[in-house]
Amino acid sequence: MAAIQCKMARVALGWGVRELAEAADVATQTITRMEKGDRLKPQTVQAIRAALETAGIEFIPENGGGPGVRLARSLNRK
Repeated sequence: MAAIQCKMARVALGWGVRELAEAADVATQTITRMEKGDRLKPQTVQAIRAALETAGIEFIPENGGGPGVRLARSLNRK
């Protein structure tokens, strides 16, 4: 997961840093460091990613257009 994907996912969910930190069970400073591009322990990155995926985020790998995120289809339906 790229730093920009973390921020895009958080914003797509309407979450602040606090909400993501709580969902991932990490400190708010950890989320800030992740979004700045600092290197984190792999298990910390996985905890953040898992929290975002549980909330309905799908990560899109870089495929020529850069990495991205999207909301799961079930969340997009109205």
